[in-house]
Amino acid sequence: MRSLYVRMSIVFCSVIIISSVLGFLASNLYYQSQIKPKNDAKLTRMAVGLQQFIQDHPDAVEEYLLSTASLGYKMYLVNADGEERFYGLPFRKNDLRQEDLRSVLAGEIYHGVGNFPGQLFVTGFFDNQLSNSIGVPVQINGETYALFMRPDAQVQFGELRIFFVVLIAVIILLSLWFVLVSVLHVVKPITRLTEATQKISMGRYDIKLYTARRDEIGQLASHFMTMSRELERTNRARQDFVANVSHEIESPLTSIQGFAHTLQDNTLPEAQRLEYLTIIGEESRRLSMLSKQLLTLSSLDYDEHALQKTSFDLRAQLRQVIQIMEWHLTQKELAVRLHADDLTLQGDPNLLYQVWMNLVSNAIKYTPAGGTISINAHLEADRCIVTVKDTGEGIPADQLPMIFDRFYKGDQSRSRERNSSGLGLAIAQKIIQAHHGTIEVASTVGEGTTFTVSLPCHPGAI
Repeated sequence: MRSLYVRMSIVFCSVIIISSVLGFLASNLYYQSQIKPKNDAKLTRMAVGLQQFIQDHPDAVEEYLLSTASLGYKMYLVNADGEERFYGLPFRKNDLRQEDLRSVLAGEIYHGVGNFPGQLFVTGFFDNQLSNSIGVPVQINGETYALFMRPDAQVQFGELRIFFVVLIAVIILLSLWFVLVSVLHVVKPITRLTEATQKISMGRYDIKLYTARRDEIGQLASHFMTMSRELERTNRARQDFVANVSHEIESPLTSIQGFAHTLQDNTLPEAQRLEYLTIIGEESRRLSMLSKQLLTLSSLDYDEHALQKTSFDLRAQLRQVIQIMEWHLTQKELAVRLHADDLTLQGDPNLLYQVWMNLVSNAIKYTPAGGTISINAHLEADRCIVTVKDTGEGIPADQLPMIFDRFYKGDQSRSRERNSSGLGLAIAQKIIQAHHGTIEVASTVGEGTTFTVSLPCHPGAI
């Protein structure tokens, strides 16, 4: 199985090689279609100029052709009897057809450059063949000759060709090297992420990744680190959940068993017997409440259709909550301020009623006598905003991120006194999330706490 590094290296190197080949083919095609006709016309003008000069100065033919050849041209001079002379370096291939030679001797111009057949990987401009030349007839001392000429690429472009060969080779080699390094730079963090996933699968969450990069890889590493911490927190929460459930069940069961055993004593006074029976009843109700809360959480966690949505009047429901809690409010001498707009919610009224009951009962529990509880409900951009604010003791800042955790109790001793299971806010959050809403908390120690619930709704009474 090939690694990602090998695969990406092969792909990028193949792209470079294929691009180079396609670029060469494109340049060859451009030469064949655009440059070759112009080159043919230019060489034809030069050959005609040579023709005129030779015919006007027959005594200087040899010197002139030799000097012209030294400037970077190949020439071939031949007559009808086959007497031939070469000027400059020899042609790589003497492949001139006899009929072409006869046509030049007959007075026609031979356009070998323009008619030279195009090839796939060879640019005709550099092909030093006799057939890839321009031929013109010339008269020397009353005798007809055929003069063929073409540029000598080795003389004119020898150094330049070497330069371009070296340049292209260096570009390709450096490109391949940079590709290998760049691919390694991309793949290395992915390899580390793979190793990190293996550690997580083995239950290890002490993962450190390089997250300073500003690209997608850096974002992925940052999100992976966040996920790792959240998984670790979830794992701890699961372990704490099991431990807390065991503790919450064991504590009342121990009390029930102990008092039940004590009640078997026939000499126990009646008043003490009634007191023990009352304690057994309270612990039983505590177990019953705990089991109901766990069932509620379970249904919200795993059953998407647990909600039974209907339209209901939010203001009427909030008033009902206050009426139910009126005895507790009066007992603690708490003032209640309710300001609710005429709003209709589409949701499960029983579950949302449980949310308001939990928030209001918490406000009552943690607000000292003489305090104030304010409940507000209004519409903001098609969202129903419900706030429950108290003037109680507040929640420390380090505890705010954990108050929605299951079985979390900020003050363990006081939570036991207030008969709290630590599931109320976790259930409230689950219910709100099931309604596609949010619940947030803000608190200042010594000043109070504010819970803000946002739910989808539309204005108007039922």
